[in-house]
Amino acid sequence: MASALDPFFFGYGSLVNTATHIYDRHHPARLDGWRRVWRHTPIRDMAFLTAEPCEGVWIDGLIAAVPGADWVALDERETGYDRVPVMAGITHRAPDAGDIAVYTIPQDKHGPADGQRPILLSYLDVVVQGYLQVFGDEGGRHFFDTTVGWDGPVLNDRAAPLYPRAQRLDARETGFVDHHLKDLGVEIIRA
Repeated sequence: MASALDPFFFGYGSLVNTATHIYDRHHPARLDGWRRVWRHTPIRDMAFLTAEPCEGVWIDGLIAAVPGADWVALDERETGYDRVPVMAGITHRAPDAGDIAVYTIPQDKHGPADGQRPILLSYLDVVVQGYLQVFGDEGGRHFFDTTVGWDGPVLNDRAAPLYPRAQRLDARETGFVDHHLKDLGVEIIRA
């Protein structure tokens, strides 16, 4: 009797950094027709990184198995997001992938925020570190190129990270992040 395949999630932010989760059956993947967006909502003091459909672009990420379809811990981690099935546009080389879901925040889900929410630098560092580890410098650059909403400030909390899954970055990794933020003209504010 054949067993059902485990479902997978597609991570496009901190879930690309495998040091931040326990899902060890993971593979690089690409999601066509989507982009990343910094979303500002009234339910959090910091900006959310989300993904949304967008024709003509694609994002790299990681798919990982959710053994036994036990979504409880991951759904809790991704509070504020909707878990939705990816029906088309995903490519990967996982021989054992079942259905694939992505966590997203529709623009109207939480209502408008009263102004811009800052992006946590400790969170951004984790995301970019994951892309550098999985996809190299080209993948790191592609992350910045396929993410919109850089008009809000970045809160520099590196000295005392506010992100609960913060990781230690080396000087090359922090330099990479800082260089791209400077190129984007992003305002950096101190924590």
